[in-house]
Amino acid sequence: MYGWRDIYYLSDAEWARIKPLLPPQRPPVGRPARDHRTIVSGILWVQRTGGPWRHMPKQYGPWSTVASRYHRWKKAGVWDRVQAVLREQERSAEPVEET
Repeated sequence: MYGWRDIYYLSDAEWARIKPLLPPQRPPVGRPARDHRTIVSGILWVQRTGGPWRHMPKQYGPWSTVASRYHRWKKAGVWDRVQAVLREQERSAEPVEET
C-alpha cells in the first residue's frame, strides 16, 4: 500500500502555491470527489511519464476522473495557470550557471 507522501508529485510548498488557483473542492454530498492534490498528481504523472491516461497508477483514482478534471481545467484556463506557477517555481529553484 502507498503512503500519502508516496503518491504526490508536489511538495507541500508547491501544493500551497497552486491550491488557491484551483476551483473549490466540491462539498461532501453524494459520492465523494477525489481531492484536488491527488488529481493534480495524477495529471503530472501522465505529463511527466508520457503514459496514456488508462495506464495511470490506480492510487490517483479512476483514470477517467483524472482525465475529465484535466480537460475541464484546461478548457477553463486553470491548468495553464497551474503550469505557469510550477514552471516559475522550477526556474527559481535552478542554480544560475556563472560563465
